[in-house]
Amino acid sequence: MTPKHPSQLATALAADMTIDIVTTGARSGQPRTTEIWFMNIDGRIIICGTPGTASDVGTYSPRDWMANLRSTADFEFCLKESVNHRLTARATEVIDVEDRRRIMTAPETEWYRQQGCSIDDLVHHAPIVEVHFTGEFASLNRPAG
Repeated sequence: MTPKHPSQLATALAADMTIDIVTTGARSGQPRTTEIWFMNIDGRIIICGTPGTASDVGTYSPRDWMANLRSTADFEFCLKESVNHRLTARATEVIDVEDRRRIMTAPETEWYRQQGCSIDDLVHHAPIVEVHFTGEFASLNRPAG
C-alpha cells in the first residue's frame, strides 16, 4: 500500500521491522540494496546488527552496509511491510558507549543478544546507526530533547 498521509508512515515506523536500505557502495560508488531490520526504540529509528567476524573468533570486520554508510551517510530507507514507500535518510553512527549499551539492552534488540554475542561484544563491535529522515518526511524524526 502506498501511503497517503505521514501518519501511515509513522504507524509503519512504530510497527514494522523489515526494510531495504539502498546505500552507496564505499568502493564502487554504485547503489547497494540490503534487506535489514530496524527498531523503533523510544521514538528513535535504529538500524543495528551483530558484529561481523572473521575466521578468528574475536576478530571483527565491518558489515558492508555499515562501511557504505560510513562512507556516504545519505541513503534510502525503503518500507515494505505495511506500506511501500522510499524515504530519504541520513545515518548517524551511534558511538557513545552508554547510548550503545541502552540500545543493545533494550527489549527491541533482544534477538541480537540471543545470537551468541555478549552484551560487551554488541556494545563495542556491533554496527549501530540512528536514522534521521530528510526531505519531505523529516517531520517523522523524533523531536529533539
